[in-house]
Amino acid sequence: MQKKYRPNAGIVVFRKDKKVLVCARADRQTNNWQFPQGGIDNGETPAEAAVRELSEETGITSAKLVYTTPSPIRYDFPNHVLKHFEENGRDFYGQDQYWSLFYFDGNDSEINFYTHPEEIEFKAFQWIDIEQAPELIVFFKKEAYAKMVSIFKPIIEKFQPDI
Repeated sequence: MQKKYRPNAGIVVFRKDKKVLVCARADRQTNNWQFPQGGIDNGETPAEAAVRELSEETGITSAKLVYTTPSPIRYDFPNHVLKHFEENGRDFYGQDQYWSLFYFDGNDSEINFYTHPEEIEFKAFQWIDIEQAPELIVFFKKEAYAKMVSIFKPIIEKFQPDI
């Protein structure tokens, strides 16, 4: 039997000072930080899914798509996550995560986690240096985040916003 991986859009948002947005998951008592992410629907490109998920999860619309990885970064779920997916009728072994990078030229007041009150993903946010992200993320995503950082860090450092 071939292992199935869920197609997923990972989202990194950065601003003028080159800091990136991380969000604390609403379904955890402690602050479990991560980047916004979500499933890619049938017929949707990874970039389209990233735009949709960014708006749904954070309310952000003042962001310009800078780059999307052409191939996914794969990671496997640990047993407790696999069990959760099985209980919900899903048989994914992990995720194939396509990463999209956005430049944010809005204000923090735009960030709104209550765009879909029935499905609040996050409860808090902070702006950090991208190199910190793998340190903050849950253990089974660390390697995938490190790979993404190696791709996005140089793009962020060289980025010049349109004047």
